Amino acid sequence: MSAAENSALTEQIAHGEYLARAGDCAACHTAPGGAAFAGGLKMSTPVGAIYSTNITPDKKTGIGEYSQKAFADALRKGITRDGTRLYPAMPYPSFAKIKDDDIRDLYLYFTHRVTPVAHQDRASDIPWPLNMRWPLAMWDGLFIDGGVYQTDTSNSAQWNRGAYLVQGLGHCGSCHTPRGIGFQEKALNQTDNVYLSGGTLEGWHAPNLQGNTLSGLGSWSSEDLVRFLKTGHSDKFAAFGSMGDVVQDSTQYLNHEDLQAIAVYLKSLPAGDKEARQAVSPPTPMALYNTNDSTPGGQGYLDNCAACHRSDGQGYRNTFPQLAHNPALLAADSSSVISIILNGSRTPMTINAPTGLTMPDFGWRLSDEQVAQIATFVRTSWGNSAAPVTASQVKAIRENSVSKLVAQ
Repeated sequence: MSAAENSALTEQIAHGEYLARAGDCAACHTAPGGAAFAGGLKMSTPVGAIYSTNITPDKKTGIGEYSQKAFADALRKGITRDGTRLYPAMPYPSFAKIKDDDIRDLYLYFTHRVTPVAHQDRASDIPWPLNMRWPLAMWDGLFIDGGVYQTDTSNSAQWNRGAYLVQGLGHCGSCHTPRGIGFQEKALNQTDNVYLSGGTLEGWHAPNLQGNTLSGLGSWSSEDLVRFLKTGHSDKFAAFGSMGDVVQDSTQYLNHEDLQAIAVYLKSLPAGDKEARQAVSPPTPMALYNTNDSTPGGQGYLDNCAACHRSDGQGYRNTFPQLAHNPALLAADSSSVISIILNGSRTPMTINAPTGLTMPDFGWRLSDEQVAQIATFVRTSWGNSAAPVTASQVKAIRENSVSKLVAQ
């Protein structure tokens, strides 16, 4: 190999590593405490748990015998080298958009740079006959809109780059788009107004990324979005749940140009459902100050939350997120606020903020009713206007959380 060819290969491998970061491949293919990309991560589905596969270049248990075409078919079509169909927990409906050059560089990275690990894939916990994979061919025919990303000439190069990253490698719709009866994403791009309107998986609600002022990104600037994706923080809000891992393992490593492109694309999405205008309600902090027990959850909020999030719900800039007019609290689905109170959360650990901040879990000492009251309080105070939370909703998420811990 000539010096020029060797230099080109080195650049392609480095670009492949960058793309693997953009696709957050490690998030699903690395189990807690396991080797990088060796698989084994448990993922819950409505019909049983599945486990991610080994994508290291080990020749017996990984992808060491894959050709570039076989690698492309797994990413774009969800079909392995031996013809087995992957469950759509692998976001091949999104990865179908990845361009040929990017497929090549990803392949070079995984086969040349990633360390081979001998780790046998684990069979799913899905019972027979639901574990039969041949029906997935019909699922693909019904729900997959395949094809490499096509440039939209009516928009700028920057917009197209953002659309390519969001719809393709970033597979943002996997979490932020609602699922249909077949557990399929209801839309794969912005031509359908349900795309990125919010989705719920495993007890967490990924919020609306459309232009809604209250429950979406309507009040965010492009600069807010770039900073959030780089650090996990804006002035008022912080990443939580699996989004914290996305920032920590993926988006913090993207270059400024790609982060700007993502922001431009997301800010181009119009608002979906109409929202009532909301304003900060001055009586709330005063009622808390007077410990007005007529407000359900008010005392619980004072005892457990106000020290960090303040009685006016404004939090502390760049530290503890604002709860007043927080889009994550205003979603119709209350899963996230329940999960955070029960299980706690932490902000991402990034290059510039390696420590991160942790919100403790309160589920161990608060009853379902108490959690429901606090969740209802924060969803209906300071001008927030969202549906109340019930103890039965809390119980369901608590039981799901406990079952996951037991399984681990």
